Amino acid sequence: MPAEDIIVGLDMGTTKVCAVIGEFNENGSLDIIGVGVTPSQGIRRGVVINIEATMKSVSAAIEAAEMMSGREVKSLITGIAGAHIEGINSRGVVAVTGRGREIDKSDVTRVIEAAKAIVIPMDREVLHVIPQEFIVDDQGGIKNPLDMIGVRLEAEVHIITGSVTSAQNLLKCVNRAGFHVDDIVLQPLASSKAVLSRDEREMGVLLIDLGGGTTDILVHLEGAPYHTDVISLGGNQVTSDLSIMLKTPIEAAEKLKIQTGCCFLPLLDVDEEIVIPGVGGWPSASMPRQELCRIIQPRMTEIFQLVKDQMIKKGYMRLLGGGVVLTGGGAQLPGSVELAAEVFELPTRLGYPHGFGGLVAEYQRPEYSTAVGLILYALEEIEFQGAEVPQARPRSEGFMRKFKEWMKEFF
Repeated sequence: MPAEDIIVGLDMGTTKVCAVIGEFNENGSLDIIGVGVTPSQGIRRGVVINIEATMKSVSAAIEAAEMMSGREVKSLITGIAGAHIEGINSRGVVAVTGRGREIDKSDVTRVIEAAKAIVIPMDREVLHVIPQEFIVDDQGGIKNPLDMIGVRLEAEVHIITGSVTSAQNLLKCVNRAGFHVDDIVLQPLASSKAVLSRDEREMGVLLIDLGGGTTDILVHLEGAPYHTDVISLGGNQVTSDLSIMLKTPIEAAEKLKIQTGCCFLPLLDVDEEIVIPGVGGWPSASMPRQELCRIIQPRMTEIFQLVKDQMIKKGYMRLLGGGVVLTGGGAQLPGSVELAAEVFELPTRLGYPHGFGGLVAEYQRPEYSTAVGLILYALEEIEFQGAEVPQARPRSEGFMRKFKEWMKEFF
């Protein structure tokens, strides 16, 4: 089978680089056949700080996925994140010019372009322009304006921008590793495709992607993104707190967090003890597990409270009928769901990717949400285009491709 029968998602995070390979089976559906994970070297808080180290991490992750799947990777779709990401809501207005004042695709294209025409600094670029709703002659709440009669067409859109250099450095790392990038997608947008249901997106839902270096936020209302942001705190900060408070190396603190950590005190027994390994000739020591929780819980509470403060400031808290969904590697910390439910005072669940066949036990975990979501992002486009295999595209075709995706999603 040719390499184009596969779709590859690459999640380049602060703590890990994850590659996931999906292959079309004989029924035309997609199975996950390869997963490769390697420690991330050269990325800090979602931004590349060392090209050579990042390139090696990318190569190692993809090679591991190739070994598992027995397939060769040539091109892929990758995610982008970091504190440089910014979401803006905008509106465009045009006059309907179609025959008989009937709205056609050219009118929709023009109104999207009008909404996209905002002033952004030269060092930033538009990553996504996602329609929220259309308004025909002051009649709002329209998802599909095609063939309607009207004089004036308006569109409300969510525009996601990012640093030009950050995107270029990601591309450079992947290209130097020997692979072609078909597209760059905002990571929480990809994660939302993997873990959120249509009902949740319609009711209003807050997605929190807890990564190592950053916490990504995405709010869906009435089926469309309305708010995007990134907080420069993540699981690594929890590890750093443990390292400082327990006077132990970062590696030992990370292992302790993963194996015995918890961030919600009511879940723990008073008598439960854990062992802190000795370092540099010092003997190991035991301590109550609750003491470990008292170090972790304040930092996790701070992260959730920062997100909540944003939701209150933007007026979204009362609109989140679908509650809160946690995903990403940090969401696996015991007690994170319970703590978030207490902070937000909303129903909270753990989100993990599902819907594919293949290596279910390997990929149905929160840390793979972004990589699997990237495959879903590409798959939806392929299905819309009626293609049998993904086709490589230059970045310059990005906007028209994304427009076709919007037309598919909303119409």
